Amino acid sequence: QVQLVESGGGLVQAGGSLRLSCAASARQFSSYPMGWFRQAPGKEREFVGVIGTRGRTTYYADSVKGRFTISRDNAKNTVYLQMNSLKPVDTAVYFCAAKVVSGSDDYLAHYSYWGQGTQVTVSS
Repeated sequence: QVQLVESGGGLVQAGGSLRLSCAASARQFSSYPMGWFRQAPGKEREFVGVIGTRGRTTYYADSVKGRFTISRDNAKNTVYLQMNSLKPVDTAVYFCAAKVVSGSDDYLAHYSYWGQGTQVTVSS
């Protein structure tokens, strides 16, 4: 299995920025597109964005487009989520995940390996 560990969450004021990291301790990290998802209390886990295996393509949910940027460094087995212009609605636990099924990038079932999540809280 692919082991993933997120870090970088915390408390920020609206309009602030955070960068989340997701480190893979398993092999073949570069073989997988990597996605970011988030889940607020009482809500379903939702798609944030995804990055291709070589970091050349990205796709984002409309809710974060223009504010969030995903990047990856395969040499470091790490994927990042840069979050700018944060809003209170962005408050959630953020997860990284490895995509193992071809098809829609925003479908949770296409991701088989998940990190433990890191809390992001945005205050007004």
